[in-house]
Amino acid sequence: MPRTSKIKRQTKETTIAVELNLDGTGKTDINTGIEFFDHLIESFGKHAMLDLVVEAKSNDRILHHLIEDTGITVGSALDRALGDRKGITRFAYASVPMDESLAEASVDLVKRQYQKISIPIKRTQIEGISKEDIDHFVSSFVQNINSCIHINVKYGENDHHKLESAIKSFAVAFRTAASMDKKQKGIPSTKGSMG
Repeated sequence: MPRTSKIKRQTKETTIAVELNLDGTGKTDINTGIEFFDHLIESFGKHAMLDLVVEAKSNDRILHHLIEDTGITVGSALDRALGDRKGITRFAYASVPMDESLAEASVDLVKRQYQKISIPIKRTQIEGISKEDIDHFVSSFVQNINSCIHINVKYGENDHHKLESAIKSFAVAFRTAASMDKKQKGIPSTKGSMG
C-alpha cells in the first residue's frame, strides 16, 4: 500500500491543500506566500525525506490563521499517510546542530497525541513571523500528527538557528520512526494496538 495522503482544508479564513508521500525522496513544493514559513516546511520535507506539496492561501489576510491552518493540515496529512502504522520503526531520536544551536527530538508514532516542545526564542519575531505564531505553528503541526513528540532546543544564541535546528531534528527523527522495519511484523506494540 502506498503511504500517501491528500487533504484540502477550506474555511472562511484559509484554503490549504496538502499532498504527501511518506516514501518519497525529499522533493518539496511549498507555497504559503510567506518565504521563511515556506523554508521551514521545505526543510521538514527535505530532511524527513518525504515528497510534500503545500498550497496555502489566506482568505481573510490574517497571518495567524494561515500559519495555524497550514500546521493543522500538514500534520493531519502525515497522520493519514501513516495509516494503521503497521510495520513502522515507531521510535526514533535525532540531535541536529545548526552553527551554535543544538536541538533534539524524540518521536513515538503511537496513536496517542502528546507533545512537549521547548524552543526558547528571545526575539518577538523571526523573519517577519511573530514568536506567538511560530510557537502556535509548531504546536498545531505536531498535535495533528497524533503521536508522542518531544522537541527540545538544548542551547543556542541565534533564534533563526534554534528554530531551524528544532525543525530539522524533528524531521530526521520522524523519518526514522516512520520508516518501515523489515523485522517488524504487524503493529509495533505489545498490546497489538497503536491507540
